[in-house]
Amino acid sequence: MQKQNIFLIGPMGAGKSTVGRFLAQRLGYGFLDSDHEIEARTGVTIPMIFDIEGETGFRDREVSVIDELTQQSNLVLATGGGAVLREENRRALRSRGFVVYLRASVESLIQRTKNDRNRPLLQTDNPEQVIRDLLEKRDPIYMELADLVVETQQVSVYRVVKHIHETLETKGVV
Repeated sequence: MQKQNIFLIGPMGAGKSTVGRFLAQRLGYGFLDSDHEIEARTGVTIPMIFDIEGETGFRDREVSVIDELTQQSNLVLATGGGAVLREENRRALRSRGFVVYLRASVESLIQRTKNDRNRPLLQTDNPEQVIRDLLEKRDPIYMELADLVVETQQVSVYRVVKHIHETLETKGVV
């Protein structure tokens, strides 16, 4: 059986990049983060892209990068929290790999993102409400798209990675 790509989805602060790096290492796969890839290709930060092109411009770039990256092999890909909003991304993720939703409580997400200035949607007077609103809108999409849902709050990265790896082996994905 051909090994499948592993795609991590979930809200900002759920641990996609951290879990993704460790999972890729454990599997002997490559690791990429779609947001970091966009920054590397444009030479500017995501907040700057939002400032210049707006969220729509950023999402257009994201579609192109995700389409390209999901066509690679033996890859763990951490996607941006809003990547699932575009049907093109959902289709690429669903058809080209195994999708893992890293889920965390609102309180965990607030704690993990409170000092991060690289998250344009949270640069507001009430980041907690923004997180709640985003989760309310996106959680059903994450749930529908996911082949596996893993809770990440109050669990070590090691345990999350071990659980994902064991599930992938049990399902014959890797």
